[in-house]
Parts: sequence; C-alpha cells; structure tokens
Amino acid sequence: MAKPMELELKNVKLRAGDQFKVEGRILHEAQGFQIDLGFDEENLALHFNPRFHDAADGAVLVCNSKIDGCWGHEEREKHSSLQRGSTVKILLKLTGDMFEVEMPNGHEIQFPNRHSLDVITYVRIRGDLKLTSFKIY
Repeated sequence: MAKPMELELKNVKLRAGDQFKVEGRILHEAQGFQIDLGFDEENLALHFNPRFHDAADGAVLVCNSKIDGCWGHEEREKHSSLQRGSTVKILLKLTGDMFEVEMPNGHEIQFPNRHSLDVITYVRIRGDLKLTSFKIY
C-alpha cells in the first residue's frame, strides 16, 4: 500500500465566509483520511476524519476538535457518501460559529467552532487520499 499522503499549510488566513475545497480519489484500500483546520497541530477547530473500517461502527465519519493537545468530544455519524476508490469533492465552509462540510451526493454536516477561532491559520490533509486539487476562496 502506498505511503499516506500529507499536505500541511501554515500561516494561511481563513476567515468566516471563506471556503476550502478538497478534491481527490479515495484509495481502494483506504482506512481513512483527515482534514484538519485550526491554529496549529495541537489546536484544531475542526478534525474531519472519515474512517472506512472503524472497530465500533464500520464506515463512520468522526468530527472533533483539539485544544492544547487534548481532544474534545467526538461526534460520530455513519457515512455512505464517501466510498473507497471513488473520486470526491469536499467543500468546507467557515461561517464563524460553525463549520459546514459538503460531501458527495449532497450530504452535508455541521460542526460547531468550539474554540471560536476567528482565523484559521493551519490546514492539514493526510491519509489514504490521492489529492488532485485544493482551493481556498
């Protein structure tokens, strides 16, 4: 299996109203991937983590936040709009108090901006995803 992909961006400036689009292909043998938005590696306002073989739930979408290296309460939702081997487009929107994530098949989730970060300066995408494009606008 290929080494998991990792893209890390520092010193970006995403504010309420900004959008972040990720496009790629989920690997056929994928265990999962993640998109993290926050201040740095230890302070994440959004940890978006589709998993394809979770011990408890099988295919599950996990969202969480992390402050000073400590994880918050996981929000878990079974997912079907993200499939191994499929091409995906994921759109993350910052609305201020909330993150909105649009996935294939029109599925959308919302996750609260628990730490009330006004500016996202750190972005990381990693895991079993062949990234073809990302765009901030």
